[in-house]
Amino acid sequence: MAAGSTVIVRPARGVRGLVRIPGDKSISHRYAMLAAIAEGTSRFHNFSAARDCASTLGCLRALGCEWERKEDGAIEVRGRGPRLSAPTEPLECGNSGSTMRMLSGILAAQPFTSELVGDESLSRRPMARIMKPLSEMGAKLEAQEGGRPPLKIHGGSLKAIRYQPEVASAQVKTCVLFAGFFAEGDTSVEEPIRTRDHGELALRAFGAQVERSGNTARIRGGQKLHAIEAHVPGDLSSAAFFLCAAALFPGSELTLPGILMNPTRARLLDILIQMGLKISVAQLEEHHGELIGAIEARGGTWKGGNIAGADTAALIDEIPVLAAAAPYTENGLEVRDAKELRVKESDRIAAVAANLRKMGAEIEERPDGLRIPGRQQLHGAELDSFGDHRIAMAFAVAALRAEGETSIRGADAAGVSYPAFFEDLQTVAGR
Repeated sequence: MAAGSTVIVRPARGVRGLVRIPGDKSISHRYAMLAAIAEGTSRFHNFSAARDCASTLGCLRALGCEWERKEDGAIEVRGRGPRLSAPTEPLECGNSGSTMRMLSGILAAQPFTSELVGDESLSRRPMARIMKPLSEMGAKLEAQEGGRPPLKIHGGSLKAIRYQPEVASAQVKTCVLFAGFFAEGDTSVEEPIRTRDHGELALRAFGAQVERSGNTARIRGGQKLHAIEAHVPGDLSSAAFFLCAAALFPGSELTLPGILMNPTRARLLDILIQMGLKISVAQLEEHHGELIGAIEARGGTWKGGNIAGADTAALIDEIPVLAAAAPYTENGLEVRDAKELRVKESDRIAAVAANLRKMGAEIEERPDGLRIPGRQQLHGAELDSFGDHRIAMAFAVAALRAEGETSIRGADAAGVSYPAFFEDLQTVAGR
């Protein structure tokens, strides 16, 4: 039940039913950007309804790329080929770091100057990590102190580079590969830890040759892209909230059809199984290199566990909900190597710790993670989303097993990735 941007969540007895998760954000961003620089008209079914992806579409329109939503809900994007039009005003990225970082790789190769701006939260997020490789490739970039937006890009001819980022980031990798598509020669990105590979798969889907060896991805400049028709699989990061909700209640039964099963993302399912959720996958298919399947989940004993190293990088978006649900586990949860969470839409480590303490939980906050003991009973409280969609949704899940009502201020932040989240959660939360 909502009142303005505050949502009231009441305790549930269990979770049961079927939820159709909206299209994956990461893939939707990349498909839209590549469709803009492809030849022909691309058509996408189940394109993400998230505000972040709307920001990408808005920027593309400002760059001269026309798109429209058809009667059946599909998005059609009319490609312009490799050259976009100079924008007449700053490109509004809203809250979307994905838009700003990945689109910059394309803008770095355009023969004009563009400026990318965002909301208050995005204006605090670091862009130096893309400014460095794009500068090495020949673009000129300007930002505020510390590499904060607004970000101005003076584009032009680019040269290929071999880049080794210090921090593993799929957005940075995609940005450099997109720029490498326009550069002279072969551009490669060698990551310290392998990240999600949606950028590579999307480039291949549109006809580009992209090589992968170990943690290195390589693209040759000067290729052409052609339009595609694709169905965007359900967002596994959004599915995580419902899977964790099911894990809180023994006997819960949940079905999530058409979910992304990409191996670089599906580590979440392994972790949830280790923590006690019973999961099976059916109807596994491949579309444009991406695996899609139907997830069936049943609640069991919620055990807890540890997340560190490569698992932290693989689960960086899912850690908030895993942490919010951790007090209800048998053995608790420890998260390490997650300093990247400090510079997301909010300081997610601090946000999780603050809200759990308000609900009566014992929790240890660390510079790069959290330690949350298990076998705790939480109580309802007045919580804050901190303007962060994942924090708002994570604590709606935690509130399902709390004693008493929980109110979440700024819950409308969920619209950044999942506008219908609270309605969908209501349909499966048995009371």
